[in-house]
Amino acid sequence: MSAGHLDGRPLTDRHVREQFREMTGAAGLDASWTPRELRHSFVSILSDHGVAIETIADLVGHASTDVTEKVYRHQLRPVVHGGAEAMQEVFGPLLAV
Repeated sequence: MSAGHLDGRPLTDRHVREQFREMTGAAGLDASWTPRELRHSFVSILSDHGVAIETIADLVGHASTDVTEKVYRHQLRPVVHGGAEAMQEVFGPLLAV
């Protein structure tokens, strides 16, 4: 696998995708994976482990949680579900009265 342009020029998106395909192939992964899918996987893993939406937004470079919530809504479900469970624990006893 090549390491990029030897003269220091930035890689084009095509070069990044080609090198990514080489890496996924060498790792025995499906060649259809893309760098973007890693980003979605990253958000999913953090969300599944209860990382706060603000932290996830910061780590993926979003200025606010708005974009994170809109673009990655399906990946964030565990965080939302966890928040709902916490609210149920707090307010559930009050509702049962």
